[in-house]
Amino acid sequence: MDTLHITKKETARELWDTIKFIIISALIVIPIRMFVFQPFIVSGESMYPTFHDADYLIVDEISYRFKQPERGDVVVFKYPNDPSRFFIKRIIGLPGETIVFKDRSVFIKNNEQSRSTKLDEPYLSQITIPGEKKEVIVTEGHYFVMGDNRGYSSDSRAWGLLPKENITGTAKVRLLPFKNVSFNPGSINKFETLTQE
Repeated sequence: MDTLHITKKETARELWDTIKFIIISALIVIPIRMFVFQPFIVSGESMYPTFHDADYLIVDEISYRFKQPERGDVVVFKYPNDPSRFFIKRIIGLPGETIVFKDRSVFIKNNEQSRSTKLDEPYLSQITIPGEKKEVIVTEGHYFVMGDNRGYSSDSRAWGLLPKENITGTAKVRLLPFKNVSFNPGSINKFETLTQE
């Protein structure tokens, strides 16, 4: 009888320890999952060749609370015309800049420069920007974003500027496919993105 009583106590203690472990784990994991790192699966080819359909990404959702997005960052955001959908694109234009499309290239103008500078885009596999000249002013609190696969991307050229508050985070880790596992996938050398015209 004593042995049975002790066994029930031990079982109850083990059950309570398991419940406590689950609760503590949930208190740690759920906030991290909801507010710090979020998994996303790429759908479509708008960022090809940088990202492929079905790439599994971990998105850093906290960095932009402490710093501003930069040109060249790959960001995941809520689509302005339908916030229930998430897009992944690259930041091309920053607030206060003017984006100029001409000679099948992208040029950047801002108040600090007397002339425009050409954007060096090593992540592109082909030039697919229209040849006609067009200018877009990026207003404060907004960004101009484009897909790396320019001919097959719905981006700021089609639906306008991206409000900063729509940005969820930046691609931090690519977990799948295993052969392409990488940290900061799609990142570029920010110091070499602009070249004088």
